[in-house]
Amino acid sequence: MFRRRELLQVGCSSVLGLGLSEILQRQALAGSDTSRIKSVVFAFLSGGGSHIDMFDPKPEASAIKGEFDPIATAIPGVTFSEKMPGLAARAGKLAVVRSMSHDDNRHLSGSHNALTGAVQPFRGTSNEAKSLNRGDWPSYGSAMAYFRPRADQLPSQVTIPNPLIEGVLVWPGQHAGFIGPKYDPFVQNHDPNSKDYKVTGLTLLDGLSISRLESRRNLLASIDRQQQAVNNSRQGTKYSLQQELAFSMLTSPKLKNALDINAESDDVRDRYGRHKYGQTLLLARRLVELEIPVIQCNMGHVQMWDTHVDHFPRLKTMLPALDTGLSALLDDLDERGLLEQTLVICAGEFGRTPKISPLAGQSVPGRHHWAPAYTAIFAGGGILPGQVIGKTDGIGAYPVTVPFHPNDMGATIYSYLGIDPEATLPDRLNRPRHLNRGKVMDVLTTGVPT
Repeated sequence: MFRRRELLQVGCSSVLGLGLSEILQRQALAGSDTSRIKSVVFAFLSGGGSHIDMFDPKPEASAIKGEFDPIATAIPGVTFSEKMPGLAARAGKLAVVRSMSHDDNRHLSGSHNALTGAVQPFRGTSNEAKSLNRGDWPSYGSAMAYFRPRADQLPSQVTIPNPLIEGVLVWPGQHAGFIGPKYDPFVQNHDPNSKDYKVTGLTLLDGLSISRLESRRNLLASIDRQQQAVNNSRQGTKYSLQQELAFSMLTSPKLKNALDINAESDDVRDRYGRHKYGQTLLLARRLVELEIPVIQCNMGHVQMWDTHVDHFPRLKTMLPALDTGLSALLDDLDERGLLEQTLVICAGEFGRTPKISPLAGQSVPGRHHWAPAYTAIFAGGGILPGQVIGKTDGIGAYPVTVPFHPNDMGATIYSYLGIDPEATLPDRLNRPRHLNRGKVMDVLTTGVPT
């Protein structure tokens, strides 16, 4: 049996089923470690948040303005929606990219692009509408685990507070894709704002949880007694190593302690807001303290921000919660000296239409999918703060300056984490694939007008 003591003795490379030479080769492929940061916190607005009603208001365009008025921010001449007063006051800490743009108005492939920095394979075919599969590109943390595996029994990505699942459909972009399940992120599937919250929901997207791992261990009796059989099966060896790694991570006291939000004082929890968004972002700060490279914070359930119907009534609840939680996170990281080593991003897979209209059969209007223009905000990580990058036209429909693609955001994430975006990794047929096809958004640090 691979006991934890023995696993630590042989090091992380053996835990992953890799030799030292292969680890060094992967690190060489990823480039020299030029990381600027230790963690990325990605507050993901599943469904596509409305840029016009958040960070790019158009008060002069009465037909598309909507119900919210603009308010001044800490950046002279720049306005946000009145529903974002906390971030408006902290705009001096932000880089606001108003010219994000792509051509895909579909949730599934759009989410894959946002969460992996790569266009989804088979886009435009019937496969695009399927649940995530091993043909997908790896998530950011999965690629980190591949190129720079950790030696401390902690995962390279944790997704909180829930996976993006609708019925039997699991959104693509949430796991390691073609590089294999041993690089999958871990998911905490429990609302941290619930009264009965406990660190019991930590799992993998394939359902491999602590309890199931314990059951499998009991059913297998012990790897010790079956070592000869395992050695006779190459696939068995890979599976048992993956299982041991998963068990070590899932039962890591460091990870479980970080996810124990009840360890925080009432004052801190109140500061973030007693709602799912705020408490999720508080968990993110605790994971930053563990230097988890990628922390994906799903702001609500899948398609939460898909406001085709009841757009403004829904945003009147959602936006203040997001604003409170993100504002608290930025302040908390800054006060703890962690903001410079953490890149905070908030974005969805696309924005919402300038036009406000009802869906067929509905009476309350909303905004609909709009990929040609949307906003992403960045903070920390050594960016040049207090800037607005890019501009949209008078109704927020199209960029009138250089656009930035989700691939560019992905290249930026990898570059900041010390991974060369042009690194290659093998697909399921062992063909080399470029990790990313975007361009690093240097403007975040240079401040050169675009």
